[in-house]
Amino acid sequence: MIKFFKLFLAAILLSTNAFAASDGDLKLTKKNKANQTTKDCFEPLNRATFSLNQGLDKLILKPVAKGYRTLPSPIRTGTGNVLNNLSNLITIPNNVLQGELGKAGINTGRLLVNSTIGILGIFDVAQSLGFPEYEREDYGQTLGRWGVGPGCYLVLPVLGPTTVRDTAGSFINVMGGDPYYNASVNGNNEFLSEKVYMTSKILTGIDFRAKNIESLDNLEKNSMDFYASVRSLYLQDRQKKISNSTGVVETMDDSDWEEIDTK
Repeated sequence: MIKFFKLFLAAILLSTNAFAASDGDLKLTKKNKANQTTKDCFEPLNRATFSLNQGLDKLILKPVAKGYRTLPSPIRTGTGNVLNNLSNLITIPNNVLQGELGKAGINTGRLLVNSTIGILGIFDVAQSLGFPEYEREDYGQTLGRWGVGPGCYLVLPVLGPTTVRDTAGSFINVMGGDPYYNASVNGNNEFLSEKVYMTSKILTGIDFRAKNIESLDNLEKNSMDFYASVRSLYLQDRQKKISNSTGVVETMDDSDWEEIDTK
């Protein structure tokens, strides 16, 4: 039981930033359009947690992300490629659950090619071979595609913005749906170690934060209400991912600023 809760907390807390589900590729424009379907039922508590997360970000995550950015570009690119390759282990079953068997086949091929020729995913050989652009899927998105409503908006310690549905999706990962530690190694039922899983989660958060330092700084600087802007950004981005839309994510309660491409 203790190990289960440790894994659950790792899945939640070491994800570091909920926007990581967006592949680090958000396009923001000022349209002053809010998400009208998700209620902020716990806004006072959410705002307090949001302030706590901002403090932790400034104290720990942002400095670490800045240090990470000083590493040579090939190292950062290779790290990002490995993390994307590992994320296929969650994307593929969710492709199947959403009835996207073609995408499941493509991503399986991507995983096999990059894990072998690409040396565990360090090199994105699949893209060089013409595979379609990779899009992550998770259990929260699958629940959304099945018609499950988002429920109330939540801000969790360290994790940040989420919803009741997406939190349940994270719980599904740990209850046995997460192939990170259900997959066998070398075909002998030796599960991937907890250390490997936790390391991948930490690196995913650092990699995402490093790629989005300027974008999030600009959003905070130019927002009349940073909390409301982040809430709107998260909810709209999640809806875009669930509907497989390629539209631009819009923010609310912000002053004039140019379109940001956090690629």
